[in-house]
Amino acid sequence: MAQLGPSGRPLSAEPASFQEAVRTLNTLQTNANYLEQVKRQRGDPQTQLEAMKLYLARSGLQVEDLDQLNIIHITGTKGKGSTCAFAERILRSYGLKTGFFSSPHLVQVRERIRINGQPISPELFTKYFWRLYHRLDETKDDSSCVSMPSYFRFLTLMAFHVFLQEKVDLAVMEVGIGGAYDCTNIIRKPVVCGVSSLGIDHTGLLGDTMEKIAWQKGGIFKCGVPAFTVPQPDAPLAVLRDRAQEISCPLYLCPPLEALEEGGPPLTLGLEGEHQRSNAALALQLTHCWLQQKGHQDIGELKTSRPSLLGQLPLAPVFQPTSRMRHGLRDTEWLGRTQVLRRGPLTWYLDGAHTTSSMQACVRWFRQALHRRERPSSGSEVRVLLFNSTGDRDSAALLKLLQPCQFDYAVFCPNLTEMSSADNADQQNFTVTLDQVLLRCLAHQQHWSHLQEEQASPGLWSTPSSEPGGPTSLLLAPHPPHTHSTSSLVFSCITHALQWISQGRDPVWQPPSPPRSLLAHPVAGSGAIVLHEAAAIHVLVTGSLHLVGGVLKLLEPSLSQ
Repeated sequence: MAQLGPSGRPLSAEPASFQEAVRTLNTLQTNANYLEQVKRQRGDPQTQLEAMKLYLARSGLQVEDLDQLNIIHITGTKGKGSTCAFAERILRSYGLKTGFFSSPHLVQVRERIRINGQPISPELFTKYFWRLYHRLDETKDDSSCVSMPSYFRFLTLMAFHVFLQEKVDLAVMEVGIGGAYDCTNIIRKPVVCGVSSLGIDHTGLLGDTMEKIAWQKGGIFKCGVPAFTVPQPDAPLAVLRDRAQEISCPLYLCPPLEALEEGGPPLTLGLEGEHQRSNAALALQLTHCWLQQKGHQDIGELKTSRPSLLGQLPLAPVFQPTSRMRHGLRDTEWLGRTQVLRRGPLTWYLDGAHTTSSMQACVRWFRQALHRRERPSSGSEVRVLLFNSTGDRDSAALLKLLQPCQFDYAVFCPNLTEMSSADNADQQNFTVTLDQVLLRCLAHQQHWSHLQEEQASPGLWSTPSSEPGGPTSLLLAPHPPHTHSTSSLVFSCITHALQWISQGRDPVWQPPSPPRSLLAHPVAGSGAIVLHEAAAIHVLVTGSLHLVGGVLKLLEPSLSQ
């Protein structure tokens, strides 16, 4: 009898389309389920790594095969993705064929596996997905609970296969969550490891202190493999130092970017924000070390030949960045991180900050960008916040950090471009219901209103809470009961939120005219007039990379092609 695929048809008859592959991928565990599973198994870290090794063997590879990938392995709480992007772009500027594995994706899942900076094509994704899926499906044993890997594990396995088969010169691998228990940590011999800035995130999984989180991150260190970290608070830095010493891992502290710029022109970064300088400094050390280990000659003249001790760790060498390094830093692109889109009267500021420390950096960047902006000669300026937060993150704390930005409107919506994601496999999420995500948005709005009450300064467009107007199919409750602030709105999806914010004034994204019900409440109606007449509209989209991805999907249609 023929084996049946996910759609109920024989495997041989399964359509090999990209969307079908993504839908099948979504039938594996999604991220929230994976986190719960890891939490239950956290007491024995070998459970995670041994399971991943078994999946790797079933897929046709051994851990020794991964040594061929010449891996740069990077972890951290904030900035690890940007560091990966800088490092990948620098090494690509040397003419090397690069692989890059990261998470999460913004618009399409194939963004997670890149070759030479570009997401693998739908055809390549489809080819490797079905090859791996069928191989794992054929070797599963339900009786012994050896079945299919979870969503993230599957994509990690797939990245290994893609990079090996496509013969990349190196692979930049971003840790998913933590380090010690992360499934990327089956890598046994990376060329070099990096730890970006540490902060509090995923506390249910990694621990509720910086020291516990540092212990997890230091789990990627390997005996004899050089590792680099940026300046950290003393206590977590001591944990990283101890972890490195335990396994004889040479760990170095990155000097600030200013030390590498001394005696030469300033470095230009392709990513905005002062905090990106720390990520760039780490990327330079990682790529310098990688090039040195691989025998490349053009690695920059040393300014300090012998690392000096700074605090708890030896300081990494100070060197003169090469022209290729400079070009790599300048040309780095990393969507959804301190990204600016200027569209007529609208300026969209996109940053997926979702921890308190990354939100602080986001606010600094946004306020500095506003300070540098060219002000309109006449007419009003309007500031709009578009926000969502998911998981176990403290949304009230994040929203409090955003208050100094002095928004005229705060808009909340789920991470869905449309109310239904049935036709968009990349956005399917089986871990939450629509009701749950909408209730969370209403909770965000209530937090915002409470913060405004505490400040005793209602928004510019406030009206008494007794005004008529209730939920509609498109616009949800415009304000929670018993508050005086009505400068916030909740929409049921990103499309409706952007329709209201843009008022048809974005020259690239031109959706159908918003339905009348979108303006049902006086705040929405009066705000629409203000937005329509404003000389400049500044929109900060933040709180979730998934929200940023949904906005980019609409504003940049080419990303979906």
